[in-house]
Amino acid sequence: MDPGEKHHGIALSDPTGTVASPLIILQHISRILDAAAIINLAQEHQAEMILVGQSLDENGSSTSQSRRANRLADVIRQQSTLPVMMWDESFSTLEARQARIVMGATRKKRRGHLDDLAATITLQSYLDSNLN
Repeated sequence: MDPGEKHHGIALSDPTGTVASPLIILQHISRILDAAAIINLAQEHQAEMILVGQSLDENGSSTSQSRRANRLADVIRQQSTLPVMMWDESFSTLEARQARIVMGATRKKRRGHLDDLAATITLQSYLDSNLN
């Protein structure tokens, strides 16, 4: 998941845990309602855990975005028994934008939300780290 101020990008892995795919972009409403929607999606898709992206600075320290992501993760933990893991998602939105350029998306199409692609990049990073 790529949490944001206005939207949360959600991605899923395949059953083998090797390939991430974008699922949906959720509109931010409130931390409690967002957590409930995320948990419902996780249950609906039989997820075994929830991965929350957090953006760290160049020194690996917390940022305002990572603190916001941690607060959302805490609410998810309070509402669910699924394990919740934090994962560095720094630069995932930039990578998503670059991926759209490489795929040949027009400038107009690149202006849309990148949250689901950023979530996919974050999840794929996590999956790749566990394959090694």
